Amino acid sequence: MAEFRLRRDPFGRLVLRLSDGTEHAGVVPVRAFPIAAPDEGLALVGAEGHELAWVDRIDALPAEQRALLEEDLASREFVPRILAIRAVSSFATPSTWSVDTDRGPTELVLEGEEDIRRLARGMLLIADRDGVHYLVRDLNALDRSSRRLLDRFL
Repeated sequence: MAEFRLRRDPFGRLVLRLSDGTEHAGVVPVRAFPIAAPDEGLALVGAEGHELAWVDRIDALPAEQRALLEEDLASREFVPRILAIRAVSSFATPSTWSVDTDRGPTELVLEGEEDIRRLARGMLLIADRDGVHYLVRDLNALDRSSRRLLDRFL
């Protein structure tokens, strides 16, 4: 991992200062594996789209730099995690689901069973009618009622 420093300029953009003293304004952090391993592998990409620095683990960074990166990532990434499934309108699709997420309760419309994708290690990615993707981080961590409702669609 290259030595660097991050700060915000007066316009709110991230500025990367490399160990050789060069500065790059407007860098963008990009996760290598945003779903499967969000804390591992992060590239800092310059305005021209070239990787300027690599971070093996975001939690290995000093707290101030980690906070800047996490703040920037949170403003661009929107993948709510489903914590519980409260109800489904029907077991045929399309159906409306009432769910609790890490961002609060919401409803999503599942167009078809093919909109539920199985990922590695018991994770699911569910796409709703509006193109929002919801993540179930650990299928086995859901309560029994949620798993029972979800099983009807898997």
